[in-house]
Amino acid sequence: MKKSRFTEAQIVSALKKQEAGISTREICRELGVTGTTFYNWKAKYGGMEISNVKKMKSLEEENARSKRDDQELSEALQELAFKHSSYGFRKLFAYLRRSGNP
Repeated sequence: MKKSRFTEAQIVSALKKQEAGISTREICRELGVTGTTFYNWKAKYGGMEISNVKKMKSLEEENARSKRDDQELSEALQELAFKHSSYGFRKLFAYLRRSGNP
């Protein structure tokens, strides 16, 4: 994913300016972004404070990390199931737990 030129704090301050009454066109011209980008920001960050945005960012990172861990565990479980086709899920999971994966 492409890294933004603007920090979350800059985006939230631009949205606050728009809420204060400055026209969207003027804010977009000042920042050098399109109206579409501004309204995408508004959809994602509208009504948030900077602290809320930081919390959201950390939760997104934690969610990505959890998904990555889940994928690794799933792959390890599938590999074991392929090696030991007669084992059931519980036995495979216990085997994984003993080997230190979960």
